Parts: sequence; structure tokens; C-alpha cells
Amino acid sequence: YEIGVHIADVSYYVKQNDIIDKQALKRGTSVYLVDRVIAMLPEELSNDICSLVPNEDRLTFSVIFEFDKSYNLINHRIEKTIINSNRRFNYNEVQKIIETKTGEYAKEIEILNKIAKKLRKERIDNGTINFDRGEVKFRLDEDGKPVDVYFKEMKDSNKLIEEFMLLANKTVAESIGNVKKGKARPFIYRVHDKPSKEKLTFFATFVAKLGYTMTLTSKKTIADSFNKIIEQVKGKGEEHLIDNLAIRTMQKAYYSTKNIGHYGLNFRFYTHFTSPIRRYPDLMVHRLLYNYLTNNNINLSTKEIEDISKHSSEMEKRATEAERNSIKYKQVEFLSNKIGETFYGNISGLSKWGIFVEIEDNKCEGMISIKSLTDDTYYLDEDNLCYTGITTGKKYKLGDRIKIKVINTDIIRRRIDFELISEF
Repeated sequence: YEIGVHIADVSYYVKQNDIIDKQALKRGTSVYLVDRVIAMLPEELSNDICSLVPNEDRLTFSVIFEFDKSYNLINHRIEKTIINSNRRFNYNEVQKIIETKTGEYAKEIEILNKIAKKLRKERIDNGTINFDRGEVKFRLDEDGKPVDVYFKEMKDSNKLIEEFMLLANKTVAESIGNVKKGKARPFIYRVHDKPSKEKLTFFATFVAKLGYTMTLTSKKTIADSFNKIIEQVKGKGEEHLIDNLAIRTMQKAYYSTKNIGHYGLNFRFYTHFTSPIRRYPDLMVHRLLYNYLTNNNINLSTKEIEDISKHSSEMEKRATEAERNSIKYKQVEFLSNKIGETFYGNISGLSKWGIFVEIEDNKCEGMISIKSLTDDTYYLDEDNLCYTGITTGKKYKLGDRIKIKVINTDIIRRRIDFELISEF
């Protein structure tokens, strides 16, 4: 089976140091807010010339894989191509074909899905930490106001694309970095350092109080433990808290010319090649890769490439923060029309000020002030992750399901206040 991962050849249109390139470098990345996208490149490029629309010739940079009949990867090639695609699918269409095994290109999609599942299993068996996270999504009215909040989970169609993107990124990085003889050439890697022992120990101690076990004896046992816990907490009240804490236990991935490998994926070589429309490092990777494939000299020093990597990492960090704030803002805006309404939620966090609760239906998180619990005097029992009443001994533990009322929202501070109605 021959499978091509075809990525728009943005570097053909955006030349180094031209006016669009300078602006793209400054931005570093596209920023995806709830109600708008602040694009890295002009719309004429991102939505038209570099968009892989069906039945039109498009310039691409391709990683083409060969698999045998048992779905083992046996060969690959990387080259500039022109593609003319037969059909553009969205994820929902492909998901329906996977589930029903009927529809356009059903046979091809089934083969792709089987290969993707094999690749995924091999990755996880080899020590990838599988943060299988969904996303909070909003339905907005014509004025941009949220009318619904829902949680979008990764399905097989999403995972199918993810596997081939990971494989392409890994293959490109290996093609440049994994040199047997001679000096490795300057390149932009996506790297991820190992977590500190202190953070790992804290996480293991924390989850142990909730009945989960971490084994910290090796990289493999750590990865297996993370994957097992992430699977065990699915659908439970403490899921959001543990997922977030697990991610915070990890170091942040970043861009660098100094390859230290990717701890989370357990890849020795990894880069970002698959999104040059929305990430500047991918555009640089395309340029560097093409120069090396054609034996041209890149007119950038390692230091200049490292400076681009550092700047891109910083802009990614800012974009991520803006995207998080945008989601929280819209969640507060959504609940500001629901003052006095009641919801079921799970205790997702504890602080000296109160109890954090995540609403089941829409994943909006707010806080019950500890001062509002007037039936007893409660103290924070950090060892047992709960609030306990001094007189009654009543406990409010992480993960407990409770019913709350929305009593106040503050859009400027992005804050939601709840009141406890009842416990279960």
C-alpha cells in the first residue's frame, strides 16, 4: 500500500525575508480564539492558493510511505509534488464511513484506519504517553455569543490523521538528524525533555491518595502508568483534574536546533512539518529540508535558526495562553445568562478559598466559596484531598458529584461563582 501525506508547499510562495515571511516570523503561529482566527499568513494563501481543494492542481511537499500487506512500514520517500485530489472529506464523514463500512472510498479508508491503529498501538507499546484529550467547543450566534458549550472527543477519524501526521513529522526529522556518518546539519526539532523527579513524585503521591498507582522505576513503567491512569479516570469526577495535573507534570515541548528527543512521544527524532500554513517552524523545516534534499547550502547559521526556534516557542506559548483565556471568557459569557439555574457537576479542585466544580454537561468550571457553607465549619484536609466539617465530619472530596446553582459571573476576571444545592 502506498500512502501519501501531502502538505501544502507554502515555501514555494513565501520566500525567506520577503514581506509576508517577515510578518509570519513575527507572528510565529496562527492563534485560534473561540470566535476568530488570527492567521499567520494572508487569507489568499491559507484559504485559497495553499488550500488542497479537490480537482485542482496544488503544489505540495510529500512524504510517501510504503506498507506491506501486514501493514508494516517498508519504505518511504520525501519529494516535492503536484497533487490533484479526488475528494475532500471532513472528520464526521470519515467517521461515519469507518463505523458503517460504506460510502465513498470505504475500502481505502478502512485500510488507512487499520494501519493507523497498528501505528498507534506500536507507539504506545514503545512508551508514548497517550494524552488523549478532547476539546471544549462552542456554538455561537450571529453576534458571536455562545449558545451552547460541548466537549469534542477524539474519534477514530481524528486519530487516523494524527497517526500519519506524527509518522510524517518523525520521518522528516530522522531523514535529517539520523546521520550515520558526517556532521548533523542545522535543523529545527520539536523537543520534549523528561519531567523532573520532584514533579513525578508529587504526581505519584497525589494520585495515590485517590487510589491510583504510579510506578517510577523506568521510562517505560512511567509511560505505562500514565496511560493506565488516564484510561482509568475517564468519565470520573477527578478526570479533568488528573489530566491537567499529568500535563503539568510534564515539561513543555519547544523548538530547538539541539535535538534531545521527544520524551512524551518517546521519539529520538521529531519535528513539525505538517502545518506550514499555521506554524512558522514548519515553514522553516520545509525550507531546510528542501535545501538538504537538493544539496543546496542554507544561508542561515545555526545560531539564526536557533533564534527563530526560540522566538517560535515564545509565540506558541503566548498563543496557547490567549486560546485558554478565550475559552474561559466564553464559558463565563455562556453562564452569565444562566444565573439562578442549577447543574450537576463534579468537584475538580480544592483551595483555601473554596471548592472548584466542573459542570458535567458543558465543562464550565466555577467555585463554591467555603464561606457559603454555613451548616458547619470546614477545614481543608490536604492529605485526604477533601474539605471536612469539624462538627459533623461531613466531607467534600475530589471527584464527588454535587448539584450547584450559578449565582454570579465576572467576565473581566473570568470568574464563575456557584452555590451548593445538594450532594450525592
